[in-house]
Amino acid sequence: MKFSDLSSPAFFGNPYPFYEQLRAQGALVPLAPNIMITGHYAVIDTLLRDRRVGKTYMPSVVARYGESGPEQPVFQALSRMFLMMNPPVHTRLRSLLMAAFNARQIDLLREVTQSMADTLIDAFEPGAPFDLVRDYALPLPVNVICRLLDVPVEDGVKLGSAASHFGNALEAAPMDAVHLAAANEATQTLECYFKSVVEERRAKPGNDLVSALLRAEEAGESLTEDEIISNVLLLFVAGHETTSNMLGNALIALHRHPGQLARLKGDASLLPKAVGECLRFDSSVQMIVRTAFEDVEAAGHSIARGTIVFMLLGSANRDPGQFEKPDELDIGRTLQGRLLSFGAGVHHCLGARLATLELETGLGSLISRLPDLRITNLDALQWRQRNTLRGVESLKALR
Repeated sequence: MKFSDLSSPAFFGNPYPFYEQLRAQGALVPLAPNIMITGHYAVIDTLLRDRRVGKTYMPSVVARYGESGPEQPVFQALSRMFLMMNPPVHTRLRSLLMAAFNARQIDLLREVTQSMADTLIDAFEPGAPFDLVRDYALPLPVNVICRLLDVPVEDGVKLGSAASHFGNALEAAPMDAVHLAAANEATQTLECYFKSVVEERRAKPGNDLVSALLRAEEAGESLTEDEIISNVLLLFVAGHETTSNMLGNALIALHRHPGQLARLKGDASLLPKAVGECLRFDSSVQMIVRTAFEDVEAAGHSIARGTIVFMLLGSANRDPGQFEKPDELDIGRTLQGRLLSFGAGVHHCLGARLATLELETGLGSLISRLPDLRITNLDALQWRQRNTLRGVESLKALR
């Protein structure tokens, strides 16, 4: 196996046959010196919950881009994000942000999310084609994250392209020179914008996430200006990419399984289970990376200290050792064990509750308000050229 195996057109279009082959090769498969890859649920679930396993971001950059990789602006920005940190620094930053993502705060966003879903659906003209990605799946979470950061939605939309280019840096397979240059340029664009936002909040703080990070700095958390900007940038990009792609993936899965779609239309109480099953069946986040800080054992397999492990969440979610008939979409499924689409352990996705709310609202609103919705390009989908974050470029539709 090599990194390029994760970047073929066939893989981008449908990675699941590859995952099946990978699982058959063993629980842990060599990818490069001191680098392993796994698609087994038991191994990934164990490692994600082991405190002896964590993040070593820059070594993984060196492994993919060479010794000069860490000098690139995009990787510098990523290295300052709490997503790439370990306890105790990660713990302090995460605890700070959790206050904005707790159940009470997220519930307050339910009305905002529903109102935005209705507004977007109202704009679809009967008989006129529209794009569910551009006109619905993307603007829905963008509006919510802009609300949390208290930045104008129109700015969020304008920065969407930069967010996408920046997101390419999270891919496991190395970017080519053109994409790396675009990611660096996007980083500078986003950092410049959010630097001005931070300056505004210093002068006039509010109840938004940017102000919360600034208050933490003042309370002695030792956050530098660059760290604040990078973590605001992280929240903004995550708010764009993961949920919008997942909403698109869920719509594709349901429309490719009309029996399950009809079942959901007939019983709205199945919506939470349907969202969970779509997250399992074709998650937008397909891969994460961890490093063993000590010699560890996972599901009976030894991993040496310093080993970088690429964990294929998309494969784990289809592991027949964990899920019965894993390649079938079943919205009534009772999941065996924990769903790994949001990760697990100390790095379990901070925005999981918010993403679930957005997915349930976004999917439920389309089904209830547009029961005859038809996706017209299901047989000619253009999947993004990514292996970590899975989604399509467009979903052409008619109401």
